[in-house]
Amino acid sequence: MPEKCRVGVCGFDPMLVKGYVKTGFRGLWWHISDEIYEDYNVKPNDKISGTLLKVYIGTTGKMTHEPNEDFEWQLSMESGLAVLLPAEAIVKYELTEFHFLELVVNKINDQEVYAGEDKVSVKMWPEEKMKLHYTLDFIAP
Repeated sequence: MPEKCRVGVCGFDPMLVKGYVKTGFRGLWWHISDEIYEDYNVKPNDKISGTLLKVYIGTTGKMTHEPNEDFEWQLSMESGLAVLLPAEAIVKYELTEFHFLELVVNKINDQEVYAGEDKVSVKMWPEEKMKLHYTLDFIAP
């Protein structure tokens, strides 16, 4: 099995993200594990693909979406550690930097990740820490 993880979404204030979604600039992202980064020699602008399993909101820690939807997203142009969330995903799931994503990473570029292994990432955000003390709501573009 590829790497399963639950990550915190990082990014800008929702008002900035609203503008970035309209211009196509990156507004939200998440970070891959150091293990994948090192094991697969990840480079800036590489592609990552997998399945988005669940979306959780940080106000309550409750699941808001369960898409089980395949994705192919771009890694950042600076280091390759950050996975850029496309505008379509931000709008579709009303994402902010106060959300968590549960997903499975299947491939880096076209190379299978941990083929034949069962791997849970060190980036498996604990459920008891998914309720944040401070959040801001999504602002539609």
